[in-house]
Amino acid sequence: MSAPETGTAPAANPLDDAAAPSGGAIGALEQRGIEPVPESERDGNPLQLFWVWFAANISVLGLPLGVSLVVLGLSVWQSILVAVLGAFGSFAVVGLISVAGRRGGAPSLTLSRAVFGTRGNAGPAAVALVSRLGWETVNTSTAALAVVTIVSLVAGTGGDAKSAPVIAVLGVVLFVAFTVAVSGMGHGVILLVQKWSTWIFGGVNLLILGFLVATIDWSHVAQAPHGSTAAVVTGIGTIAAGTGIGWANSGADMARYQAPRVRALSLVMSASAGAGIPLVVMISMGSMLGTSDAGIAASANPLDAIRDTLPHAVAVIYLLVSFVGLLLSNHLSVYSAGLTTLTLGLRVKRVHAVLVDVVVTTTGSLLFLLVADGFYGPFITFISLLAVPISAWVGIFLVDMARRRHYDPEALLDLSPGSAYFYRGGVRWAALGPWLIAIVVAALFLRIAPGEQAWYTGPFADTWIGANGMAWVLSAVIGGVLYALVALRTRGSAS
Repeated sequence: MSAPETGTAPAANPLDDAAAPSGGAIGALEQRGIEPVPESERDGNPLQLFWVWFAANISVLGLPLGVSLVVLGLSVWQSILVAVLGAFGSFAVVGLISVAGRRGGAPSLTLSRAVFGTRGNAGPAAVALVSRLGWETVNTSTAALAVVTIVSLVAGTGGDAKSAPVIAVLGVVLFVAFTVAVSGMGHGVILLVQKWSTWIFGGVNLLILGFLVATIDWSHVAQAPHGSTAAVVTGIGTIAAGTGIGWANSGADMARYQAPRVRALSLVMSASAGAGIPLVVMISMGSMLGTSDAGIAASANPLDAIRDTLPHAVAVIYLLVSFVGLLLSNHLSVYSAGLTTLTLGLRVKRVHAVLVDVVVTTTGSLLFLLVADGFYGPFITFISLLAVPISAWVGIFLVDMARRRHYDPEALLDLSPGSAYFYRGGVRWAALGPWLIAIVVAALFLRIAPGEQAWYTGPFADTWIGANGMAWVLSAVIGGVLYALVALRTRGSAS
């Protein structure tokens, strides 16, 4: 039997024993990779996770999500309702996945090996990594656009990346450098940064949002017609897929340091309220801005609303705050991506995995800024595509959690045929099969159109499920139901 895989280079300091330094030490470089955290080192509490999720969702990306609801034809009041249901509801799912982190003390996709098999888990892990890299690309691109917008206000340069490419590249480099400085340090530093950033930048955000409220054309807001019930359903799906569902497969990554005595309900509430509160505020503001000025939705720079509606001095301050807010989301995403990279089998230290991920997202951001046309089309397409396989994984993982109370820490790291989670050839088809089937079926209801021309239209895209953007819900239901029918009746399914 081969030695358990720890996610570290063989010649490096071994990280697979209880003596490894805790990731919770403030100011210390986290040495732990994906190996489960010993119970003696799990002393976290739900309030810590509240700050983590609050700070991660205080970014300016809530504004384009709000604008996207206006594009769907929703009124401001419908948009607020949709934001509440989509954001609070989807992050409740993140909280549920966090319960697995408390039970097993390991990252989400590492725990997923127990469900899909040590080799079969490669598919869900790869999707999770693409999701995180995609969000990092969106965060980095938006932060670079903030820098471009700041310079356009101060120096009169172009207001989009293609008209100011050098500034856009400098913005990407600056953002990436700050991201690595925090995410590379690890769990303890992230907890500290997220807590204080919530108070500082949350307060500044509220003050500047007050300026934005004063610039809104409230007559347009009041006169905007209500959208259809179908549009509301689509909006809920868009917000859920663009917020909590995108983070669902990272739920256990931070919760693995939670104390075993922490109640499941507390974890659910910390994620739901922590993310839901700032998201509802930002999404609602985005919908108000989009309703007040129809030109915002057509802009290639989602930060044009800030530049065009606020006094220049206030706009510069807010754009700087937006830059920091995006960092608060991005370093958490990079941290999670590093853990997922290790789960895929890259035998390097976690901090080195972070650097690999950053190289990919830097390249993607430059392509997104300097090549892609527009922002909202690719943004919504990205959300819709990845929501399907992630939701299928969520459905299967949650059904498994309903029966499973224990994860074997040694088997989670052992990739050899002798591992309890090797199953048949390293694949547990009882889980991987339903996951693949759910994705294929849901794809039949998708329409992929980042611009005016559709890239792909499924045969059932015009049905109620397809037209209302609910393919991701269908994938979760199909995956969970098939797994329940096939896997939970087999011996040892809840080991």
